[in-house]
Amino acid sequence: MRWKLNSSVYKRVPSREAAMEPDVETPMRTTDAGASAGPSWRMSLPHVCVATLTSFLFGYHSGVVNEPLESISADLGFSGNTLAEGLVVSICLGGAFIGCLFSGSIADGIGRRRAFQLSALPMIIGAAISALTNSLEGMLLGRFLVGTGMGLGPPIASLYITEVSPPSVRGTYGSFVQIATCLGIIVSLLIGTPVKDIDRWWRVCFWVAAIPATLQALAMEFCAESPQWLYKCGRTIEAEMQFEKLLGPLHVKSAMAELSRSERDDGESVKYSELFYGRHFNVVFIGGVLFALQQLSGINSIFYFSSTVFRGVGVPANLANICMGISNLSGSIIAMVLMDKLGRKMLLSGSFLGMAFSMGIQAVGANRQYLGSTSVYLSVGGMLLFVLSFSLGAGPVPGLLLPEIFPNKIRAKAVALCMSVHWIVNFFVSLLFLRLLEQLGPQVLYTIFSSVCVVAAIFVRRHILETKGKTLQEIEVSLLQAQ
Repeated sequence: MRWKLNSSVYKRVPSREAAMEPDVETPMRTTDAGASAGPSWRMSLPHVCVATLTSFLFGYHSGVVNEPLESISADLGFSGNTLAEGLVVSICLGGAFIGCLFSGSIADGIGRRRAFQLSALPMIIGAAISALTNSLEGMLLGRFLVGTGMGLGPPIASLYITEVSPPSVRGTYGSFVQIATCLGIIVSLLIGTPVKDIDRWWRVCFWVAAIPATLQALAMEFCAESPQWLYKCGRTIEAEMQFEKLLGPLHVKSAMAELSRSERDDGESVKYSELFYGRHFNVVFIGGVLFALQQLSGINSIFYFSSTVFRGVGVPANLANICMGISNLSGSIIAMVLMDKLGRKMLLSGSFLGMAFSMGIQAVGANRQYLGSTSVYLSVGGMLLFVLSFSLGAGPVPGLLLPEIFPNKIRAKAVALCMSVHWIVNFFVSLLFLRLLEQLGPQVLYTIFSSVCVVAAIFVRRHILETKGKTLQEIEVSLLQAQ
C-alpha cells in the first residue's frame, strides 16, 4: 500500500461548534499578514523543551549503570554473578514494556501534561530506591520502577511534541527527542567517571537522575495541554486557549478550522483490539513494522555491547563510549537541521542505506585473519559510521512520523502499541546478540543486520508517506482519502 498526500482534497466533517468554524471544505485564507506568515516557533519551544526532559531521562537511565555496575555489584554483594548483573541492566526493559503498554490509555485518560507528571513519579521513586538500597532486590525494584517511567514517558513525548508544534518546525522539534537522549547518555557517562575513585559514588549517580524528573513534573504545571486532546474530549474553548498559548492569537481561528477537518470523534474510547482490524490496521501495521526493523537493524546490540566489541579489537572502552556519544550526538544535530528541509522519508531511507553500508564494513572488518591490523580500523570506523547513520534518520524519524500519520482518534494508543513492539524486539535482540555472535560469528551476524537495513530502506520507499510541512489534519484527511 502506498499513500500519497493530497492536501487540496478534504473530507467534509461536521465541526463541534458550527457557529465558530468556517466551511471546512474550503481551505483557510486570511488577509492578515501575521497569520499568513505562519505561527512563530518561539512560543511552543519552551513547552517542547520541558517535554524532552523525558528523553534526557531515558538516555541517562540507559547509560547510568554502565560505569558503576562493577562498584554496585561489589557493594551489594553480587560481584561475579553475571545473571544478577544482567538483570540490573535489563530489568528496565521489562518495566519499560509495561509502562509503554499503558501509556496510550493514560495519555487519553488524563491528558498529556498529567501523563508526563505521572511518568516522572516512578523515575523519582525508582532512582531514590536505587540510591538508598543495600540489597540486589532493592536495586532491581528501583530499576524496574525507573523502567516503567522510561516506557511511559517517550510515547507521550512523541505525542505531545507532534501535537503542540507548528507544522513548519515539527520535524526539527521531533529531533530534539534524539538529541536529548544522546545528551542523557553522555551525561550519565560523565557523572559515572569518578565511580572507581570515590567510594559509593554510584549512589550519587542515581540521586542525580531524580533532579530532571522532579524538574519536569513541576515545569509541566506551567506548560500547555495538547489542543488535539482537548478537542477530542469536546473541550473546544480550552483547545482555543491552548492554541493561543502555543501559536499566538492570530492563528487560533485557522488552527481550530484545521482541527475540524480531522475525523470526527464519536466520544467513545478506541480499544486496542480495534487497531488490529478494520481501516486503522494498515497504518498501525506499518508503524509496528517500522519500529521492528529499527531494532532488527542491530542498533541496540551496538549500543549495549559496543565496549565488548571495541575491547575485542583492542580499543579502550572509555574511548569507545566517548566516540559513540559524539557520533550519535553529531548525527542527531544534523538530522534536526535537515528534518524540515529534506523531509522524513528521504532521511529515513538514506539512514537505513547508510546503516547497511556501515554494517557491511564491520562484516568485512571482522575477517582479521586476512586483513590484519586493517580490520581494527574497519570495525571501529564501521561501528561509528553505523551510529552516525542511525542518528540521521532511523533514530529520530519513527518517533516523530508515527504520531503524524495516526488519526487523532487512535493516536495515543497506536503510538503506545507500536513502541511496545520496539521494546519487545529490543529485548530479544539484546538477549540473543552475544549468543548469536558466538554461534554465527561476526561476519554472518553483521551481514544479517546489513540485509535487514536494506529491507528497511525498501520498506520506507514503498510504504512511508512524506509529512514535511503538512498539518496533522491535512495528513489525516489525505490518509482517509487514500483508503
